[in-house]
Amino acid sequence: MSVDIRHPDLNQIVSADAEREALSEAFGFTEGPIWNPHERHVTFSDIPESKLFRWSEADGFSVYRDPTNMANGNTYDAAGRILTCEHASSQVRREEDGALTVIASHYDGKELNSPNDIVVRSDDAVFFTDPVYGRMEGPHGKGRDLELDFRGVYRIDPDGTLTLLGKDFESPNGLCFGLDESVLFVADTQRRHIRRFTVNGDALEGGEVFAESPAPDGLKIDTVGNVYAGGPGGVHVYSPEGTFLGVIQTPAFCANFCWGGDDLRTMFMTASTGFYRIRVNVPGKPLF
Repeated sequence: MSVDIRHPDLNQIVSADAEREALSEAFGFTEGPIWNPHERHVTFSDIPESKLFRWSEADGFSVYRDPTNMANGNTYDAAGRILTCEHASSQVRREEDGALTVIASHYDGKELNSPNDIVVRSDDAVFFTDPVYGRMEGPHGKGRDLELDFRGVYRIDPDGTLTLLGKDFESPNGLCFGLDESVLFVADTQRRHIRRFTVNGDALEGGEVFAESPAPDGLKIDTVGNVYAGGPGGVHVYSPEGTFLGVIQTPAFCANFCWGGDDLRTMFMTASTGFYRIRVNVPGKPLF
């Protein structure tokens, strides 16, 4: 079984008989997949291996970047540059023409915790979460003392200014914008919920719980406003109002996912040691 239907509306999003395909189950721990619509490939992180891998239908798998400072979340900006959150360095880097530039490393003179996931707004402002997972010694991090006493959500403006938008979180993780970008959804993994904020200048306002979700990780939104959260057993799907619709299943914890293919209706899922795909009915939003 590849789909767990909890509400009939899930049938509009993914067919009950859709079959998940394992493209590989030979990685350490996969995260941060991003689809390039022009070159038709997916780039994703393997945190323990400290590498970025790339997959395409034509060429299969290859190593794209090695090492990566235990890279986690990735995204593209409007210019097609890859932005990456690094666990081991506590930095956010931007790649351009093969060169890597640090665009965030400290707040108020102190090292960031461990940037985790990242999105770019249409005005080129970059938003990212900063929990502490990457400072825990183990396969996903490098043990270090914390310098900040909170876990925040930040914005990097096009001029490089770093602004703390909010810090009322236990473990801020995945994040995504609503369709008109006036709303920012943030997953708080430890608190097991997804919150809905209004973005108002330099602050996040509101913050009501949009949906309870078991250990939500990566967040995305599709073209009609359904919200998706990686988590235990797969990708958990919620209606625009927050109703739980069901799970697009994976054999292990699904940290993240993205849509790809020419019609953006192939969902690629990074789940523990695996990299999977499944066809869905509703396309996702392109990154650039």
